[in-house]
Amino acid sequence: MPVYRLTDEIIFPPPQLADKTGLLAIGGDLCEDRLLFAYSLGIFPWYSEDEPILWWSPDPRLVLYPDETRVSKSLEKIIKRGAFEVTFDTAFSRVINLCAGAGRRENEGTWIVRDMIDAYCRLHENGYAHSVEAWKDGILAGGLYGVSLGRCFFGESMFTLESNASKVAFACLVDYLKEYSFDLIDCQISTGHLKRFGAREIQRSLFLKQLKKSLALPTLKGKWGRQT
Repeated sequence: MPVYRLTDEIIFPPPQLADKTGLLAIGGDLCEDRLLFAYSLGIFPWYSEDEPILWWSPDPRLVLYPDETRVSKSLEKIIKRGAFEVTFDTAFSRVINLCAGAGRRENEGTWIVRDMIDAYCRLHENGYAHSVEAWKDGILAGGLYGVSLGRCFFGESMFTLESNASKVAFACLVDYLKEYSFDLIDCQISTGHLKRFGAREIQRSLFLKQLKKSLALPTLKGKWGRQT
């Protein structure tokens, strides 16, 4: 399959034309309009410092339905005893930079390059990207960030400096998404960590169908303000 080179025009080839690795297109930029359009089509950027911007739409796709989330008994105990204070959208820049430092999408080097950090911080400032922070004794111990469109949350990355911190942040995110009737969390690429929470792989065609339904609902835009 060919890999398509993008121009200055904000347009993508259909996701179904991605090659067998999920790579669809190369080039373009990370402006807000292009990023949001890409997410609405089930496409996301993922590349390293020494590469041009690469755009992906893998098949199968790892997704988590909030109502299917599994939280272990040990994690439930940690949450109930208040081992971490969890906040939303209070330290987005710190979270994404710490995720970049963690440098992981299983067995990969860092992919959250400076341009990515700047682009997602702009999305956050405009109410589309969100972070969840887990604090211990006033110190940021773990967290995650992603993008929200319609009633779909596109998870991007997480980090942890204290055991279980990112797991607690993720569990609290799921509770928040349930409260606001989100029906889909896009986990993008399969990882054992997320599968243990109940994420599962589905065909891209089904994912795109469900994404279209989620995007028909209004976006929960702006700062997410829960604190637990």
